[in-house]
Amino acid sequence: MYKQFLTIIFCAITLNGFSQNTKLETSIDDLSNRLVNSQEVAGITILLLKDDEVLYNKAFGYADVEAMRPLRTDNIFRIASQTKAITSVAVMILWEQGKILLDDPISKYVPQFKNPQVLDKFNPADSSYTTVPAQREITVRDLLRHTSGIDYPTISDDTKMQAIYAKAGAVTGIGNKGVLKERMELLAKQPLRYQPGTAFTYGLNTDVLGYLVEIVSGIPLDKFFQTKIFAPLRMTDTQFKVSQDQVNRLVTVSEKTDKGFAKVNHTIYENSNVAYPLEDEIYLSGGAGLTSTTADYAKFLQMMVNGGSYHGKRVLGAKTVELMTTNQLSQEVISHGDPVFRFGLGFELVTEENKFINAPSVGTFSWSGAFSTHYWADPKENIVGLVFTQEYFRPNHNDLGTLYKNVVYANLEMRTTSK
Repeated sequence: MYKQFLTIIFCAITLNGFSQNTKLETSIDDLSNRLVNSQEVAGITILLLKDDEVLYNKAFGYADVEAMRPLRTDNIFRIASQTKAITSVAVMILWEQGKILLDDPISKYVPQFKNPQVLDKFNPADSSYTTVPAQREITVRDLLRHTSGIDYPTISDDTKMQAIYAKAGAVTGIGNKGVLKERMELLAKQPLRYQPGTAFTYGLNTDVLGYLVEIVSGIPLDKFFQTKIFAPLRMTDTQFKVSQDQVNRLVTVSEKTDKGFAKVNHTIYENSNVAYPLEDEIYLSGGAGLTSTTADYAKFLQMMVNGGSYHGKRVLGAKTVELMTTNQLSQEVISHGDPVFRFGLGFELVTEENKFINAPSVGTFSWSGAFSTHYWADPKENIVGLVFTQEYFRPNHNDLGTLYKNVVYANLEMRTTSK
């Protein structure tokens, strides 16, 4: 009788889990099919893990809309700003080794950043400008949390900074040719948008950190990534340059037109070739240069969720991960920008202060890439989610990731109720 009772309980639990997974699968299928059929995305792949086990892994639509090549779950994407998290981890590896301090001035390692200047007056007629001295030096911490005052070329919302960068030849790091050292030394000569430490300014901060990694470690950024992060995590599909045997898995970039989606065959951003992952002499951008798959990037995120280790390989200490996923924005910075935005050392965060607008748990960290790739990781529920598409200048970019988060959290039974 006791055995029969246990069997009934086991079956009930199993059926409940199956029901939950079926409901989740159906809901994600419905959302994905709707987005593809309504021409809101050309193709999209979704990978969802819970407790380091795959709950969902499917692809919809096309990897190449022109050739009508179906998208697959192992396709390779330009992950652009998702590179930033990997570079941030590389910096923290050096920090753990006692080679840098977070509040070191970056000029200690890159002298060209000594005595930074802040934009004062700007003349739109010729993009000339005047500056005032920065009140303090830019620190490594500033670069990790984007409070250095460095802005982004081309995609900045400040037309003055766009004009200044364009005139100087500063670039986004998305497919640009050149050498990292030269690109960062040029950037160091440009004025800051804000005084260091006073505002969150999303910019080329992580490219500077990539150069820092090269200087302190003494090896190229791609080699550091490979030896310290990719190899331990068995990330075999993440790289700056796609190899010949991976070419057929690289997704083409699409853009929305009046007739639906079309393959991008023109140059992008600062006249870069859209096929830049296949080219030589592209500078190693720590902020935007990598390509990857959902499966590969999930290994990186699972490492972070696990407190710095993955399948027996430790990349970071647990306390380091805790520090990286703790809000680093001061009240002054918060009051200067979005009052509910919180950011750690390389990641956007869900905190008690902004939980009311987020479905994921407090402690969740996330970010996205310029071609509309999205990720989040929820340590409380041990969930890793990735939503990848490949679109040039997608409107309402961040909404896509939010749609999938909402569907996942509405249809998957959680182990706890988030506050």
